[in-house]
Amino acid sequence: MPEGLSPIEVGKELEEHAKHGAAHVEDRASALLPIAEAVVLSIVAIVAAWSGFSAAKWSTKSSLDLAKASATRSKANRDYQEALTYTVGGATLFNAWFGAYISGKRHEAEVAARRFLPSYRVAWEAWMATHPFTNPNAPSGPASMPQYHAPGQAQSVVLDAQATAQYDDGEKAAEHGDDYIRATVILASVLFIIGISSHFPSRGIRIGLISLGVVLLIVAGIDIASLPGPP
Repeated sequence: MPEGLSPIEVGKELEEHAKHGAAHVEDRASALLPIAEAVVLSIVAIVAAWSGFSAAKWSTKSSLDLAKASATRSKANRDYQEALTYTVGGATLFNAWFGAYISGKRHEAEVAARRFLPSYRVAWEAWMATHPFTNPNAPSGPASMPQYHAPGQAQSVVLDAQATAQYDDGEKAAEHGDDYIRATVILASVLFIIGISSHFPSRGIRIGLISLGVVLLIVAGIDIASLPGPP
């Protein structure tokens, strides 16, 4: 019968077994690194695509809102110029009427008064009711009366406020687009880090790069989650 193993031989067998087990664990850990890299890259690709899509949508909305604001502002300016033209025309006729009235030329004054536009006539009649020729506290003219509303004046104010709101919306949309672009840049950094990690033979370096990529991915994910979705 063969003799038993000596203590030295037993020690060698245990050492070889330990080395074999450690090598097996190391091989298994090394095999998991490509899987982890592939998982991170897949998540980053999906999130980056969503972030880029959202940035493009917000950029488009910003351009449309700013274009609408410009068009609305042009309409507001047109209505304001229309109101200014009517105001100047009404003031010119009023001066003609006033000059004829104080000169005692009643016929000329009546002719000038008949030329008043309806909106100006309402204010003129209200002004006359204040007895401006005997009342020192009377307004200076029909244009100073609250009854006077030049055509296009109210619409100009409404359109001007609308243009301001559209411009503000365009600026906010541009800010959201910039925020999504910032997140996309962070995600692109993750792609670069994970991409180069496989070129390092050291398992510790690869794990460090993967960990850094995961941290940046979380940062970008939190940033995207805090932003409104695409319009």
